[in-house]
Amino acid sequence: MSLACALYRGSVIHHRLRPRRHRLRYRAFWLLIDLDRLAEVAARLRLFSRERFNLFSFHEADHGNGGPLPLRRQVELKLAAAGLDPSGVSIRLLCMPRILGYGFNPLSIYFCLRNEQPVALLYEVHNTFGERHTYLIPATTQAQALHQHCRKAFYVSPFLDMDMTYDFRISGPGDMLQVGIRGSDAQGTLITAALSARRAALSDRALLATFLALPLTTLKVIGAIHWEALRLWLKGIAVRPRPPAPASGLTICHSQPVREASHVN
Repeated sequence: MSLACALYRGSVIHHRLRPRRHRLRYRAFWLLIDLDRLAEVAARLRLFSRERFNLFSFHEADHGNGGPLPLRRQVELKLAAAGLDPSGVSIRLLCMPRILGYGFNPLSIYFCLRNEQPVALLYEVHNTFGERHTYLIPATTQAQALHQHCRKAFYVSPFLDMDMTYDFRISGPGDMLQVGIRGSDAQGTLITAALSARRAALSDRALLATFLALPLTTLKVIGAIHWEALRLWLKGIAVRPRPPAPASGLTICHSQPVREASHVN
């Protein structure tokens, strides 16, 4: 985890096992940006801007709770709520930027590091109903691949029940980035998802090449979500009712059962 800012190009695969098999694979890309270096990155790139329109842009309101508090400060408060000292922690966000003003991130990951070693990871989930939720999981090992676990607390897909657990396996980000997610219920593994991407330098040339190879990716993401939902519905998979969103926007996960933080949003 040595590079503070980079471009990652790769693919996402989802595989549902029950009650009907369903598989999808899409090419995509992500940016890894140190929150302390956003202004520096925007200043040296012509095709990427911070808080204003460009071919690629980053807007803090697209992340966190969407409020005026700086995104770094929001993450620090979440770390403190989990009993972790945020001082001296670098925060690197993996996400898709806006493309021509439009952005949507089903999942963003905050790598919180001290001396290049993981302190915690935050998994920020957005659903298509305009809601957001963050799972914060402290890093209990310094191994190359992190294994983390939490109970589901936030409604995302209308085709999945709430009584589930997530298992995460994270390798990188280095030259390669790999994220594996397994969703399980009482019967065992129900769905798996995998993100695999290779690092490239974050430059105007790389951004332009990415746009030409993967144009309007963020718009395609939201389109693909609805297309795959239609396919699942046509396969006869029942739609689950949407419960109210959690009272808190943060769930802190430990090795013990998940608890919700009631004082941080």
